[in-house]
Amino acid sequence: MPALLVALLFYCTQASATELAPNAEVQRRIRALAPNQAVNLGLARVLGDFNEVARRFELDRTGPRARDYSLKMVWAPERSRALFLGANHGRPHRLNDVWEFDLAAMAWLLLYAPDNPRNYADLGRDASDVVFEDGVLVTRRGGPAIIAHTWSGVTYDPIRRQVLFMNTWPIKQDELIRGRGGDPKQRYAGPPLWSFSPESRTWSLHRVNAEAPRAPVGGMLEYVPELGGAIWHMNNWQMRSTWLYEPDKTRWQKLAVATKKNDFEQSAPSRELVGYHDPVRQLVIARQGRGTFHFDTRRRVWEKVDETPADAAAVPDGHDARNVFYHDPGSGHGLLVDFSSQSIWSYDPDRAAWHQQVPVGDPMPAGKRMLAYLDPEYGVLVVIDDRGVWAYRYR
Repeated sequence: MPALLVALLFYCTQASATELAPNAEVQRRIRALAPNQAVNLGLARVLGDFNEVARRFELDRTGPRARDYSLKMVWAPERSRALFLGANHGRPHRLNDVWEFDLAAMAWLLLYAPDNPRNYADLGRDASDVVFEDGVLVTRRGGPAIIAHTWSGVTYDPIRRQVLFMNTWPIKQDELIRGRGGDPKQRYAGPPLWSFSPESRTWSLHRVNAEAPRAPVGGMLEYVPELGGAIWHMNNWQMRSTWLYEPDKTRWQKLAVATKKNDFEQSAPSRELVGYHDPVRQLVIARQGRGTFHFDTRRRVWEKVDETPADAAAVPDGHDARNVFYHDPGSGHGLLVDFSSQSIWSYDPDRAAWHQQVPVGDPMPAGKRMLAYLDPEYGVLVVIDDRGVWAYRYR
């Protein structure tokens, strides 16, 4: 078959896989939702070019499902879809696949079929797809050979139309490099900031050769338009600072961050937090444990705005293994989903106040591997239980 025809067929296949007709009945039911009302929308389809690894773990039947410490989905405005990636602890798999969810079409789409599965501490039973290239362990398809949880270290750059992922994992890379015939002295030692382009369906590593932050696990990566890049934040013994990645300059800048009490350790959130960016207030808002924190991106000030006693039950905890926390542009509030209790909490940044929501209508799913995101186009919080889809309108 001529090369041009092959390329044309490939393009048409990709286009038909992404340009899905909306489900008119689903759209009608979503638009009919009143404030504080929820509805079950039925089962989503699972689409994509599934390889042997994807089928082995039945991803073609279930979709990605939530993964240990990988719960956060990110919104791609130009695609009107939410994207998901990140690894499990190892059970039932540890994969570098990438997905997106289309609410209007009620469909999961596999954008990057997984390379061979990895183990917790090594490259897995079959590392034949891994090479050591330009100082990095990559797969022959260009994906990361070492794949981490996302924690809150994943965000979306709407200018460059790519997911940004701080793919940090505590693993003995030197041993793995030797196992692939490489020299550990040639290993790239900078922060493992990767991106994934949903348009080209390719992974890329963002290398820097100058000053850069450390990459401890459980940090926050959040795109901040007014700063022209993504902040990377951690506050524990490994790193107590907030950095900015400037993609136009391919560089990191350590921000001169202040705190109201001149005490970064107490005023800024620590590891395994959840949070979001508020574009109107120009705040990054985070919940970590029983504390809520605001980062004023204009003044570059962290502030702890509340602290709830440990024995109080009237507010949610903030932890990336159990919660996701998104900005609701319709109300200007934050919406936190607690998967451990199947509950929804709203947060008013102006009053630093939390309220539990009790939706009317269909009950929230109670699955063991659920995901959630905020769909700004339809103004609803979406909870996905495998293929089951539930939508909730806050206001």
